[in-house]
Amino acid sequence: MLLQSCRAALLGAVFSFALSPLAHAETPADTLVVAQSIDDAVSFDPAEGFELTTVQSFNNLYQRLVQSNRDDGTKIEPALAASWEAGSDGKSLTFALADAKFASGNPVRPEDVIFSLTRAVKLNKSPAFILNELGWKADNVDAAVTKVDDKHVKLTWTADVGAGFALSLLTAPIASVVDEQTVSAEAKDNDFGNGWLKTNSAGSGAFTIATYTPHEALVLQANANSSDKPKLENVIIRNVPDVGARRLLVEQGDADIARGLAADQIDALKDKSGVKVLSVPSARTDYILLNTKANPTLGNPAFWEAARYLVDYDGIAKNLLRGQSTVHQSFLPVGFPGALTDTPFKLDVEKAKKVLADAGIKTPFKVEFIVFNDQPFLSIAQSLQSTFAQAGINLDIQPGVASDIYARGRSGKFEMTLRYWIPDYFDPHSNASAFAINKDNSTNTAAKYAGWVIPELTDETLAAVKEQDAAKRVALYQDLQKKIQASSPFIFTLQGNDQVVISDKVKNYAQGLNADQVYYDKVEK
Repeated sequence: MLLQSCRAALLGAVFSFALSPLAHAETPADTLVVAQSIDDAVSFDPAEGFELTTVQSFNNLYQRLVQSNRDDGTKIEPALAASWEAGSDGKSLTFALADAKFASGNPVRPEDVIFSLTRAVKLNKSPAFILNELGWKADNVDAAVTKVDDKHVKLTWTADVGAGFALSLLTAPIASVVDEQTVSAEAKDNDFGNGWLKTNSAGSGAFTIATYTPHEALVLQANANSSDKPKLENVIIRNVPDVGARRLLVEQGDADIARGLAADQIDALKDKSGVKVLSVPSARTDYILLNTKANPTLGNPAFWEAARYLVDYDGIAKNLLRGQSTVHQSFLPVGFPGALTDTPFKLDVEKAKKVLADAGIKTPFKVEFIVFNDQPFLSIAQSLQSTFAQAGINLDIQPGVASDIYARGRSGKFEMTLRYWIPDYFDPHSNASAFAINKDNSTNTAAKYAGWVIPELTDETLAAVKEQDAAKRVALYQDLQKKIQASSPFIFTLQGNDQVVISDKVKNYAQGLNADQVYYDKVEK
């Protein structure tokens, strides 16, 4: 009881520091303080969380059977699985589990793997389409994930894909393994513990969620049962919506890391003593999402074409973002096999006007434009508002908290919005499945959010993932990119380059190409 009281007092002090105003105080020696926006967070359940904040947390809270190498994401290495063997049928994998414990002290068992994967499919939240790629559905997944013995679990699938692709899927956050006993005890109304996991964790990663207050702070605490104990005791991810405040925090030493700063903030810190700016290549692709079901104009391919010529790509990348992004106009990011690097579109207002006129689309008209109330989204939205207006399209910018904007986008309650897509695993199909699959609106993809039903493109995408010849497969994904680049309700604009400001006192911070590759376990101060 005394130990629990001391622990509670410590966490209270840490949380009070997280929420304190901008006071000039060094961060605690055993605590990493990160200043960023966490307003996008919807759920910390790995079967549901699909936002930047939550995805960045999962590698620190959970482990999967296998994981992407930190330095080269295309390489897959053991995690909870000590080893694995592909079946001779080409549609199965048997995993031997390593010795590991959850934060609760419970051992990781085959039953936990089974529970985690089956619940993710049955919950059918936004990232469920990743596991659906194996042919797993609510009515067949129980038979697909089975216990062999106390140390082995077997996965089988019906989809026409190989073991290599299946392993890639299993590196995605949705494949994180949760503690069945802990989560089941918190289940209500057959929700598989989803309500509880929205704000708690039950993993075997380096950290566990100590406390979370939406729109204020997420506090992580070292997992004493982790097989690889972190160097620091706590990580505070503090919600600081204002980018100027983030800059001030890291500049004065009240934060160790600041993310999401605007270009002006970065420029001001580049020559400051005590801090350094990391430039981390990112697989994030930015795009405009149009709701084709909102009205006939937004569903008209001529409007999609005109919109492509109403974006000041170079101006946004070079003048507005200044090193934080580069122009990129296809759905596969550079660094992935088959990514297109051509940029066929540029700002051409007269061409856009002609496309609209030829299609009989009368101007002026207004489009509701919902955006995250954060930078650089607001600045990009204002640039788009200016260029679209030149063609008689008045963008009504409606800023909102990111979690609300996400919810509206997923429910189809929008006309136009800014989005970014981050691959869920290192394979071209990760992005292709989002933008080029939607046969009947039954799967949660970006195409579904656009209301864009594409049975033929869906078949082509499914054929690409089945192709075993590497060169032919690349060619298929390039063809898909060209088709979507030319005509779709997605206008791809940029590929990100994350600029992270860190204190000189911070050592061994690691961040990879993909969004979930944020690691706090090796950080020292």
